[in-house]
Amino acid sequence: MAFIKISEQPSLYNDLEKKSVHELLTEINQEDHKVADAVQKTIPQIERLVTEIVERMKRGGRIFYMGAGTSGRLGVLDASEIPPTFGMDPGWIIGLIAGGDYALRNAVENAEDDEAQAWKDLQQYNITSNDTVIGIAASGTTPYVIGALRDARAHGCLTAAITSNPDAPVSEVAEIPIEMIVGPEYVTGSSRMKSGTGQKLICNMISTSVMIQMGRVKGNKMVNMQLTNKKLVDRGTRMVVDELGLSYDEAKRLLLLHGSVKKACDAYRGILQQQA
Repeated sequence: MAFIKISEQPSLYNDLEKKSVHELLTEINQEDHKVADAVQKTIPQIERLVTEIVERMKRGGRIFYMGAGTSGRLGVLDASEIPPTFGMDPGWIIGLIAGGDYALRNAVENAEDDEAQAWKDLQQYNITSNDTVIGIAASGTTPYVIGALRDARAHGCLTAAITSNPDAPVSEVAEIPIEMIVGPEYVTGSSRMKSGTGQKLICNMISTSVMIQMGRVKGNKMVNMQLTNKKLVDRGTRMVVDELGLSYDEAKRLLLLHGSVKKACDAYRGILQQQA
């Protein structure tokens, strides 16, 4: 039986070029409402994945997102947000895209069709059995992603796939398939739309919950964020004020001295304990 890609079936809407701007925006929004519900149905699979990632990460394991085109770019995007948001070294969560970094801004011909290249890309990072490889492919048929998961799994890595099609080939090679069925795209086959939105939501859920479980959040605050601009210094200062009851100026001095909210608070409490 031939594999049918729901994500590439004809749009539920037609004659788009004849519609008003209001009609276009309203219909796109109507379709987007379906995404969160589709993601909700995958929570059991995401929960299993996060739980197993945390166990491996506590042993030194890392997360690798693998994808091509839009899917690859979204993986790189999520990985790139981890250091500034949670203060983690960029080597903990890594996004790889078929065709390399050039492909982040440009289409690279045939890059996604090479099944063997993904494992070569992963080997540059001295991948181990503690690592997790998450393949992202809306179609579920991307050779680069399938090759990554197949080879990583053969070497003992935890593997997961995020796709928009049920029973996709990419699901068959992953231990934990996450099949987020959002239906046909508004513009037929344009998986940067609902599929891309759902992929971003799932990546957010995975990385954020992993970081919380790894102790990178306190209460609901990013206490390990990097202080890379005035806005973040101000945010961090206010966190220190709330946590320690200091004046704004004293909190800011302490924050800049130690480099993060957590380190500033820990240092201040340490001094108080010594004085007690």
